[in-house]
Amino acid sequence: MVEVSNHYFSPDPSSKLEKGLIESVLRGRKYRFVTASGVFSAKRIDTGTRILVEAMELPEEGAMLDMGCGIGVIGIVAAVENPSLFVTMTDVNSRATQLAGENVERMKLTNVEVLTGDIYEPVGERKFNVIVSNPPISAGMRKVVEPIVRGAAEHLEAGGSLQMVVQSNKGGRTLMRYLEEYLSDAHVLKRQGGYRVLAARKS
Repeated sequence: MVEVSNHYFSPDPSSKLEKGLIESVLRGRKYRFVTASGVFSAKRIDTGTRILVEAMELPEEGAMLDMGCGIGVIGIVAAVENPSLFVTMTDVNSRATQLAGENVERMKLTNVEVLTGDIYEPVGERKFNVIVSNPPISAGMRKVVEPIVRGAAEHLEAGGSLQMVVQSNKGGRTLMRYLEEYLSDAHVLKRQGGYRVLAARKS
């Protein structure tokens, strides 16, 4: 039997599906996203995601992975900004990926795919030029966040970048330690409002 939960990092949220729309200006463009109960930050784009979107450094082409995509904000903005970049969005939450797919279709994007599954399971052994994530800290640093960083070493092309946002006082130092352990050139891309966008590269 599949365990159900109201946690946004649950594979199958049990809360009643109640859809809505949220609007936001990101990187100078106006976006409208379909959202719903049972997903992360269902009523607005959270501060961490907003800061990460504004700070993320993207290649003009190649492949990007939006890990833990939620309703698809990060990956969709990346795909709109860089049409030659192919974006893969993944999330363990099936409701989130359904909404992300709906948002992709609404925006008529052809350079995006949405997959459902835990961490790197949906992408197999594929490699990416950049991996971007607002990780579910509340799901556990060792249980979820460390495997994302460790797996990035196997799923990034040489020179590829992992970029993640974290609250400075809720895992910031731990995340930096993971980046330094598994990757190279760990550094802060941006500090704002108690958040840090951290990045590292595969050498």
